[in-house]
Amino acid sequence: MLQSLIHRPRRIVMTTDAVGGVWRYSLDLARALVAQGDSVVLAGLGPRPTHEQAREAQSFATLAWLKTPPDWMTRNENDLDDLPGELRSLARAHGADLVHLNAPAQAAKLDLPCPIVAVSHSCVVTWLRAVRGRDAAADGWGWHKDRNRAGFDRADIVVAPSRSHADMLEACYGPVARLSVVHNGALPGPIASQREHFVFAAARWWDEGKNAGVLDAAAAIAKWPIHVAGPLKGPDGQSGYFDHCVWLGAIGHAEVRRLMARAGIFVSTSIYEPFGLAALEAALSATPLVLADIATYREVWDGAGMFFDRRDPHALAGCIAQLSRDEGLRRQLGRRAARRAREFSLAAQVAAMCAIYDRAAMAVGGC
Repeated sequence: MLQSLIHRPRRIVMTTDAVGGVWRYSLDLARALVAQGDSVVLAGLGPRPTHEQAREAQSFATLAWLKTPPDWMTRNENDLDDLPGELRSLARAHGADLVHLNAPAQAAKLDLPCPIVAVSHSCVVTWLRAVRGRDAAADGWGWHKDRNRAGFDRADIVVAPSRSHADMLEACYGPVARLSVVHNGALPGPIASQREHFVFAAARWWDEGKNAGVLDAAAAIAKWPIHVAGPLKGPDGQSGYFDHCVWLGAIGHAEVRRLMARAGIFVSTSIYEPFGLAALEAALSATPLVLADIATYREVWDGAGMFFDRRDPHALAGCIAQLSRDEGLRRQLGRRAARRAREFSLAAQVAAMCAIYDRAAMAVGGC
């Protein structure tokens, strides 16, 4: 019995990218795994990380960058042909006990003796359904759907960050065997000594699913200024713009967390959000949340935030006006958000993922 309670260090290869929320998810999870004795190799795909990003990752993990692009950054499936070989070579070179993939498509055609866990943080197929109401095949992404389906079938366990996203996966792909839900977690954030009268939002604004247009239209009529952080230009030529919001640029993560703590209100206008890490980080600083009324945010924040019609800038501006007039309500919502946020600790996420890793090892015979 005592032996079963002793943690055997794992050697984990974990894929990531430096563009979206997967990077922060990977770093926080990997850092916590290393702290408990595991070793992690972060295998990056797509645009290389900034010097600051690379330095943070290399402070606790091995960082390797692959030649294959992320599946969502190519329209040619043949561009992904080398990925199984790249991952096999990396896993063998580091004696991996487990491979953690942060996109199920990466599991397709991957032949490894060790367990494979695939986490679906988002995908083109569910994004198209939520944002444009379109089928992947109609937009030329049918191959992506097939590759994700192959990845679901190959992985020993598939993980979604919310029940809402898991449901959308099965609505788009059909039943997914061995599908589990593990909510994301985040580290505690700063608490400001004094709140300021501005609204804050943070996202990659080139992504149509972040709904920048509604936020900008609301800013034209909102009682408080809306400050936004995050890139306007995407890696594949996508772009966003603001005429009425105060754009702060693509600032560092630490500064984003400080602004979340100073802001009187945090807003997310996202149409598509498999979990919504930014909202969690804001809530950990007891910042009141105003959120688009989508299934994921209802799942995570119902009773702890204020919701608005995701397509209606006047509804968003009305929520901001109501909160701007009522400091007591802001404090009440902030306390509720912080209380709910504590349910999504990084420690809870790590414990759940370690249980997933153990199950995956048992599924392949204890590798």
